[in-house]
Amino acid sequence: MAATTRHRLFTFIILGLLSAVGPFSIDMYLPGFDAIAASLKTTVAHVQLSLTSFFIGIASGQLVYGPLLDRFGRKPPLIVGLVIYIAASIGCALTNSADNLMVYRFIQALGSCGGMVASRAMVRDFFGPSESAKVFSLLMLVIGISPILAPTVGSFVIAHWNWHGIFIVLAVITALILAVVAFFLPESKGPNPTMSLMPRPITQSYWQVFKTRQFFTYAFAGGLASSGLYAYLAGSPYVMVSLYGLNEKQYGLVFAFIASALIVASQLNSVLLNKHSSEKIARIALMAQSSVGLILTILCVTGYINLLVMIGLIFLFLGCQGFVFPNTSALALSPFSRLAGSASALMGSIQMGCGALSSALVSYLHDETTVPMAAVMAGCALLSLIILLASSPAPAGNHPTRNRK
Repeated sequence: MAATTRHRLFTFIILGLLSAVGPFSIDMYLPGFDAIAASLKTTVAHVQLSLTSFFIGIASGQLVYGPLLDRFGRKPPLIVGLVIYIAASIGCALTNSADNLMVYRFIQALGSCGGMVASRAMVRDFFGPSESAKVFSLLMLVIGISPILAPTVGSFVIAHWNWHGIFIVLAVITALILAVVAFFLPESKGPNPTMSLMPRPITQSYWQVFKTRQFFTYAFAGGLASSGLYAYLAGSPYVMVSLYGLNEKQYGLVFAFIASALIVASQLNSVLLNKHSSEKIARIALMAQSSVGLILTILCVTGYINLLVMIGLIFLFLGCQGFVFPNTSALALSPFSRLAGSASALMGSIQMGCGALSSALVSYLHDETTVPMAAVMAGCALLSLIILLASSPAPAGNHPTRNRK
């Protein structure tokens, strides 16, 4: 029994590391936006587009990995993705052009999304529908730690080396993860030769997943809620550093404090799941997140806000996300078994697609104030809540036939 528990814990840690590759890639270079812009002789807004290109890469790449994971098993496509990520990270480190940085970040995202899709699918494989929400809450703990560590590590690297070193560090970390995956991560689902990789069957599989009402509702509700987080990621370097005058180290500390909200909320979510349903928790959390987003926007528009108030409100906003993400993810994936890889990929693509749009919108609306970031955050939360309230899908357990998809 003890050996089994240790084995499950070790497996979970590996899945957590895979889930953290994407967030770490996003957060670690945020403190370096000003340094990157100065080095590449461009603007911060131009550098922000490299974040958008990363989101686009993750959104599109996950759709490729889904069928590959269902056809060849989980590990082979995952390993290929990590190799691509390492190569692209080296390209980012060596580039001397903002446009090239956007291209390498796109390729880097294509590699990182393999870990994101595989880890979600393997949660479904290893733990099943009944445990998934609690396991996703634990994964949120790992994902929540990433924004705490990543900007701090990024600030340290910039201070003692330069921004190029950030991507070298990412390449080294991912190489270590690759070694652990290759030699120690068990395969959760073997190859399925019956799964076709021709465009028509792949499209039909995705359509089968997409038209499932429960998946549609919770994937989009969770995706839009997550895009509020990405709007914050895109806007916070300018707001915190340029407007409020924080230095790179101070920004890293503030970022870490705000990110801790994800950790606290996701672990509290595991406790609440013992007494309340995922549906109820997600609904209440989105109501709270929408309210906080509206208050933040109103204060930014009227000018009645200072740094401490903004930090507090964003802390509450991301805290709500710690309840939304694990529950909407588990509910979206629970109807699927055979198509778990495709469902995971489509859900992740929707989430990152929404994130790409929200981060791009923050850059497009950039007006040297706090309003674009706050307004996009609030709009994402409100749209998510509207989708959730407008549709009331029955739990997957009430539809046994769905669990065979």
